[in-house]
Amino acid sequence: MHVLNRSVVFLLCAYFCTLASADEAMSNGDSFLAEVADSVNNISTEQLQSLIDATDNLVLIDVRMEGEIASLGGTIDSGRTDLNINRGWLEFRIGDAVPQLDTPIVVFCGINQRSPLAAATLSRMGYTNVTNYADGVFAWRDAGLPMTFADEAPGTMLFRKPVQVTPNVYSAIGATAPATYENSGHNNNLSFILTSEGVVVINAGDNALLAQALHTEIKALTDQPVRYVVLENGQGHAMLGTGYWQQQGAKVIAHTDAAEEMIHYGEEILARMQRRNRDKAMGTEVSAPDEVFEDEYVIEMGGVRIELKNLGPAHSPGDIVAWLPEQKLVISGDLAFHQRLLPVFEHTVTADWVETWDAFAGLGAEIVIPGHGEPTNMTEVTTYTLGYLTYMRDQVAQLLEEGGSLIEAYQIDQSAYQHLDTFEQLSGLNADRIFKEMEFE
Repeated sequence: MHVLNRSVVFLLCAYFCTLASADEAMSNGDSFLAEVADSVNNISTEQLQSLIDATDNLVLIDVRMEGEIASLGGTIDSGRTDLNINRGWLEFRIGDAVPQLDTPIVVFCGINQRSPLAAATLSRMGYTNVTNYADGVFAWRDAGLPMTFADEAPGTMLFRKPVQVTPNVYSAIGATAPATYENSGHNNNLSFILTSEGVVVINAGDNALLAQALHTEIKALTDQPVRYVVLENGQGHAMLGTGYWQQQGAKVIAHTDAAEEMIHYGEEILARMQRRNRDKAMGTEVSAPDEVFEDEYVIEMGGVRIELKNLGPAHSPGDIVAWLPEQKLVISGDLAFHQRLLPVFEHTVTADWVETWDAFAGLGAEIVIPGHGEPTNMTEVTTYTLGYLTYMRDQVAQLLEEGGSLIEAYQIDQSAYQHLDTFEQLSGLNADRIFKEMEFE
């Protein structure tokens, strides 16, 4: 008969007690989740479809992590306001994203584990019209219903492949979301103009590999070389691909202010991109433009006239537009927004942006390719650029007149714009920066 050492007996007892405790905790967790799920309003796929059709101001919130959405087949595209606020940040971010407590909200996750907890939390926070989509996003996907993806062009660094806007103008439309590893930094529009004597590219891209991917698509459409690359401003996603294009023999053109931004902040911008893009940053270096201009630079090539114009201060230093007068088409860069909320940076002067809009509208454009989002028209970008700027400035002016504070600026009702992408990330920052700008006007 073998006698076990007391220490061994103790360890075995502790091990089996731990297993028993874990089983008990798991059981308690399952019971708690089931209890919470029973306490919230749950709907099926069919009911969610009906709710989407019937509710214009509906907000859908995917409470999964960004990485899950990117790697597990995307998220629901409802045609309403679709947000991603992961469960761990919900309590902290919901107030900015959905300020009105009576807004109809549907929360969901993959398999109905986190979303009941999210629904219960929102109800406890005072939201009065919260529903949990109990079938989960995978049921929606498997039913063949509309989805949106972190990368819509697998197999290439581009978020989307180029689309034809007019017979000789194309644009690779970027994600209307912050730059991520999944979208390879392609969160702005990379446009190009084909002529019989060469190609003009608008925006160098966020990195060398992304520039190369765009070049591959251009070469599939024409044998003509890329002769010019135009930088719409000095931001990373406009200019970090400069070196790649110069190696291909293209002349890179920018406004003098954009060139200054590249000189002063280029290495810092590059480092941020490298941290985000990791292996996808390979081969990218900061490179200065070959030529700069102040007010206007005209390219005439193959019977096409392209007027590069600085119309005045707007979104960021060195903002320019590319105007094709014969086609009444403008590639507006970040002077005009419509599908994502415009950002107000620390150096943005919104009063100047409003004044510059008159010159922009005076072009008489019929087609607008904005810096972000699908090609559109002047009515659309006027609503969501000039309209947003003047609304926010009017609200802040009234607040200042009444002796209001910065804290109250965060409470300005921006719900008319909450369906726009990046609303969650930018609305509070915009209120902050516009208040600080106008406080000393």
